[in-house]
Amino acid sequence: MERVEAELFTDGGDDAVVRLPGRNFPGVLVQGDTLSVLRSDVAELVELCAAGDLEEARHVAGILSADLGAKLQRYTDALDAHGISRPF
Repeated sequence: MERVEAELFTDGGDDAVVRLPGRNFPGVLVQGDTLSVLRSDVAELVELCAAGDLEEARHVAGILSADLGAKLQRYTDALDAHGISRPF
């Protein structure tokens, strides 16, 4: 394990926007439990598509899209607040 100083652009909660040393742009720190939930949701979406349950698949996809959209919005808001250009 290596200890480093990082720049924190948001509060330290889930989905914190941080920049590690040597990086041009900040990233989003996703907690392990959140990552596990995202992976499970994607797996459910794959299963629903394979089973042909497109109505439920659309529902799950909508939830995933909204969740990822909120994370991206938090990221872009943090960059904007600190005068950092977006990497996309």
